[in-house]
Parts: sequence; structure tokens; C-alpha cells
Amino acid sequence: MHCACYNHPDHLPTMVHHALEHEELFSRRCILVNGPVIVGAGPSGLAVGAGLKQQGVPFVILDRANCIASLWQNKTYDRLKLHLPKQFCQLPYYPFPPNFPEYPSKYQFINYLESYAKKFEINPRFNESVQLAKYDETCGLWRVKTVTGDCEMEYICRWLVVATGENAEKVVPEFQGLDEFDGTVMHACDYRSGEVFEGKRVLVVGCGNSGMEVSLDLCHHNAFPSMVVRSSVHILPREIAGKSTFELATSLMKWLPLKMVDKILLILASYILGNLKKYGINRPSEGPLELKNIKGKTPVLDIGALRKIKSGKIKIVPGIKKFSQGRVELVNGANLEIDSVILATGYRSNVPSWLKENDLFSKEGMPMTPFPEGWKGKAGVYAVGFTGRGLLGASLDAIRVAQDIGKTWNQETKHTNHYVTVSCEPRCNK
Repeated sequence: MHCACYNHPDHLPTMVHHALEHEELFSRRCILVNGPVIVGAGPSGLAVGAGLKQQGVPFVILDRANCIASLWQNKTYDRLKLHLPKQFCQLPYYPFPPNFPEYPSKYQFINYLESYAKKFEINPRFNESVQLAKYDETCGLWRVKTVTGDCEMEYICRWLVVATGENAEKVVPEFQGLDEFDGTVMHACDYRSGEVFEGKRVLVVGCGNSGMEVSLDLCHHNAFPSMVVRSSVHILPREIAGKSTFELATSLMKWLPLKMVDKILLILASYILGNLKKYGINRPSEGPLELKNIKGKTPVLDIGALRKIKSGKIKIVPGIKKFSQGRVELVNGANLEIDSVILATGYRSNVPSWLKENDLFSKEGMPMTPFPEGWKGKAGVYAVGFTGRGLLGASLDAIRVAQDIGKTWNQETKHTNHYVTVSCEPRCNK
């Protein structure tokens, strides 16, 4: 096939000429992208694409999955709804339909993202797994190597947008004896519904939003969940006096210091939810907003799990010592007979596995500079969706990135009309 690159900046054909002289760069068949390569077709990547489209900047979006927003489509439970009101979760330039509820369901959100991609004519290249992205100082361009089945491809571009997000890979801790346990073991990303667990004794490992909601869903399907609460956790009501707790906190932050807002939230939460310590749930010493800023730990927004905890339908248990056949021993010496284990142990970034020698990301795969400044690095690399602030933070970063790239691209193409064609047949291993 042939890939045409249009309206190139004046200096880019010169870059391409030098690149073609650099034998190692074109050791594989390549596609020269006139604009950025965006890695990730989730909400973050789509939002950047929409911003670039509006400025006339061409781009390519790559994703290892076979669909947009694969985390939402393939790795979330059926009952999932957005935790925040829809106005804080919509992407730039295109609001949710007015008939959507305050907290859209998983399926409504997926439909919204598909409509978003259609509206802005965003067509990602699916089933392309990025193996390596590296800046080539010789030619001043990024090299992005991908694998599709048995075929290898290399994209050459000036800008690289990392939009794979904080939740690219599941976290599976090691537990003594887990390989001896003879029941079902799964990560929360593989959990869809509690229907298959009816009548089963299920240990849910993790007490974040996912752990709470999985436990609640298990109750609704007549299972018997026990939830591991290994450390302290902040639980807040999703709404206070009919208003989103997040919205209330955001409003208060405009007028009051963070620690004061934390105190207000905790007083209100204590009044509404009561004393949770007697149920085995301890609050951290830092406030919920302070803890979020320091450690990126999100408070749990309760949607009904606490009622089940208080009634005994969801049992709270301490940390795990070891597993054995059909049971788990806890750190307090107690033994539980269980049929299944669900690991609601979270996710992590996978950026360090493929992005090499960059100044933007830490070895943990998160921007080294905290929000709101962690969206841009040197040599044309950007980060979107790594703020720890959900879809709202991703949207803010996406706008900044698209505007930054668009400004440079349009300045350099203002009085030019160059056309470059590069042969780009993939090399396939038969």
C-alpha cells in the first residue's frame, strides 16, 4: 500500500530526506505520519483526535484492541455506572445527549464514545500493539514500532501522544498458597455479573470503588461476599443533600483551602454514613482530597455497599496471610471457607514497557511532573489521561495537547503545500 502525507511543514521533507539516509531507521517498512501518532483509542485518545480534527491537523490513532475504549467495553462489570455526574465526564466539544441520566451506565457511555468518534470522523487503527516508541535524534523524529498478527510496521512522526492511561494493565499481587486454592480466581477486569456466583462464598480482595461495587453486585445475586480491607480507606456518600459530593468539593475548593474542605467533607460523611470503624473500616489520617493529591488514592463513593456492610450481607475481613484448598487464612488467625476469589486490586500504566528514553514518564509509568503540568515533555512527546483525576483531567490535558500541536502545525503549514508519499508495505512473518 502507499500512504500519502499532505501539507507538510517546510522543514519536514528535509527531515524525511535525512531519515531516508539513516539506514537503521528504515530497516522495517514504514509509514510517515504527517502529524502526531496517538497511542490509545480510549476517551483520552479520542479527545485529542477531536481537538486536532477541528484544527485540520492529520493524525493516526493506534490501539492494541479491536475497538475504541476497550477497557470500558471488554474489562468492566455490567452494573458499572459513571461515578461522577455526566457534566464532569463528557469529552471536549461534544456534550452527552440531554436525555442521558445524571450517572450514565457503562453501555450509555460506550454509545456516547462511539458517537463521538463518528462525529469527528476518528478512525483508529485497531489490533496494532505498540512494541516500542523511541525518539531518533539523528532525524528528529519518533519511531513507533507495532505488531499486527504476524506483521510488523513502523510509524515515523514528529509528535507522539501517549494516551494509554493509568489503567492499561491489571495488577495481580502474589499471595502465598493461591496456586493451591481449587476454586475460581479472577481479576475484577474479568468479572461481569454476580449471576454465576449465586450461593457461592466469594472473597473480594480490595476495597476501592471496584471492590465495593463487585461486593454489592454479588449481594444482589444472592452470593455471600467477604471483602478484604487491608488498610484505611475514605468512603464518602456519592451525593450530599441531593448534590454530587464531587461537585460540592469542587465548589468549596474555589473559596477554601484544601484541608478545610476535607474537614467539611468528613463531618458531612460522618453525619450521613455514621461511624464506620465499628464495621472494620478505618479512615486514613490524611483527608480524602489531600490523600488524592499526595498518593493518587481515590475515595470510595458509596452507592449502596455500606448498607449491605452494616446489615452483615457484606462481611469485612482483614488482610490475607495465605490460601489453601477451599479456604483462606487471615492475618488475625481466622480461617474462612471460600469458593471463589475476585481480585479488585486495580490497574497500572504500561508505558515503561514500550516508551523508551523519555523525560516525561517515571519508571512507574506516570508523569514525573504532577498535574496540571505533566502533559508535555521534550522532543514532541505528550501525556493524556494520567492525571489521577478521571475523565475531567483527561479532557483538560487533551485540549492542551491538541492546541499545542495545532498551533505549531498550522504555523508551519500556513504558506506551504508539500506532498510526500512513502511506500509502506508491512513486513509479515509467514
